Amino acid sequence: MTDTAPKRHGLARVLSKLGLASRTQAAAWIAEGRVRVNGRVRRDPEFPVRMGVDAVAVAGEAAQRQQRRVLMLNKPRGLVTTRNDEKQRATVYDCLPADMPWLAPVGRLDKASEGLLLFSNDPQWAARVTDPATGPDKTYHVQVDCRPDAALLKALETGVDSSEGLLRAKRAQLLRVGEKNAWLEIVLDEGRNRQIRRLLEAFDIEVLRLVRTAIGGLPLGDLPKGQWRELGADEIALLDHA
Repeated sequence: MTDTAPKRHGLARVLSKLGLASRTQAAAWIAEGRVRVNGRVRRDPEFPVRMGVDAVAVAGEAAQRQQRRVLMLNKPRGLVTTRNDEKQRATVYDCLPADMPWLAPVGRLDKASEGLLLFSNDPQWAARVTDPATGPDKTYHVQVDCRPDAALLKALETGVDSSEGLLRAKRAQLLRVGEKNAWLEIVLDEGRNRQIRRLLEAFDIEVLRLVRTAIGGLPLGDLPKGQWRELGADEIALLDHA
């Protein structure tokens, strides 16, 4: 016999899945006694909840699924991709309004990297976008301290072994060349931590600048550095169908 009982999730996870808060923030609300399930205060963030069956309320208001929001930021260099940094460094949230409802980064860009960074209040959607198996390719423009030839570009696509497996570019091509450096366009079909930097380091190449210019069919465009804007439904569809 098939079990049709609604699946249970931890209370903090439910609030996050509804797009109301991060799991950390939700756990704080729960500990403060601000969350009720079926009329009773629950202080355990792992308290089992049946989504769509149990009535959950935060500060006296019914917890309802939020409409999906996605925005793009042109991340400046020098900001870390986190809300609260233990070293008190500037974060990407310094570019967003202080009173903006909860949104979480969709993937990351390291402190020294720039360009297109997405935020959303839908963790499940964000997980699909960042999943190497289901998510769109990511395009980067990378300034390097050498003048790569065709053999080197081919080697970047072939890749090198690392402790985390093969590091490789899906595509690497030359954009323009200067006297002592060059700009490459590198496309990745997965997003490991510092993947481009580690790949180029394996060939003794220093990264001078790294800018993410597109995610799937969504370009960064002419959005000014440090500015953000909401995505329309057609732009979100570009990411869904990549």
